[in-house]
Amino acid sequence: MSSKKWVYLAMSLMLICGLGLGLTGCGKKTPEIEPPQFMETEPADTAVITEPLETEETGIMEGRTTGPMVPVYYEFDSSAIVGEQIQRIEFNAEFLKTNPDIKVRIEGNCDPRGTREYNLALGERRAQAAKRYLVNLGVDTERLNTISFGAEKLLLFGHDEISYAQNRRSDFVIIN
Repeated sequence: MSSKKWVYLAMSLMLICGLGLGLTGCGKKTPEIEPPQFMETEPADTAVITEPLETEETGIMEGRTTGPMVPVYYEFDSSAIVGEQIQRIEFNAEFLKTNPDIKVRIEGNCDPRGTREYNLALGERRAQAAKRYLVNLGVDTERLNTISFGAEKLLLFGHDEISYAQNRRSDFVIIN
């Protein structure tokens, strides 16, 4: 084999290896930080929801949650209840505390990215986080049960961020 062919072969192999490493390399995953289990004070920049959000005005679907409760949405690969989702779960807690005979099933859901096993585990973490939050807000744990659907019960089947965001949620379904 001539030296020119060896150079082309070596360059081709380096290019293939470089592309392979560039496309398949993985970064470090940062650990997920859960919010505190119970907030003593309400953040100053949040308003309290006194009635359910209007879905016609906002264009936001409300999952499979039984009204007037509202679903809680999550960031990608997270079970942390943060930002405006705190207001939503607080609204649900107030509804449940004023209706002490109601029992609820909290359904954890995921977008379709990830394996079936991973999504079922993430859905369970989401449902459990919502349950813990409600219990910390004064809802009796005996009134709450959880289930994970993972990505088995998608609302939207698109492969875009709006579809993914609508599928990353916990639904609150009245069971009695």
